[in-house]
Amino acid sequence: MTLSEVKKQLSTLNQLTFTLPDGSLVPSHFHVTEVGKTSKHFIDCGGTLRQEKKINFQLWSANDYDHRLHPEKLIKIIELSEDILNLGDLDIEVEYQGDLTIQKFGLEYKNNTFQLTSLLTDCLAKDNCGVPTQQSNKIESCAPGSGCC
Repeated sequence: MTLSEVKKQLSTLNQLTFTLPDGSLVPSHFHVTEVGKTSKHFIDCGGTLRQEKKINFQLWSANDYDHRLHPEKLIKIIELSEDILNLGDLDIEVEYQGDLTIQKFGLEYKNNTFQLTSLLTDCLAKDNCGVPTQQSNKIESCAPGSGCC
């Protein structure tokens, strides 16, 4: 989800819920402790220089059971962050404390909840670093001697 999609969804809600990939809910007394912009500047395994920017939300659950973050409060935090950090309409990444370390997730909205989605690694330079592409299982695509049959 992009920041504009999150804000649009927040404007329609009376309460916030976040669901982890395993289906469990982030406790309702969570706080958003950070809204920020992250930048990753790197070289992939094929030697290509890349830059990635995302907006980061950090969720935190403590023993503060009396306070709940309401959608309108999160909108105000986001708007302040937009003004000060010049966020733009980037994709959102969410950090949340796992059993051993901070975990990162993607974000979607479905079934009346913000869904934290699993993130996967991938090779960004398959054509440059020798990673074979997946062969089609269609017989007509197999050429004699290609090794696909």
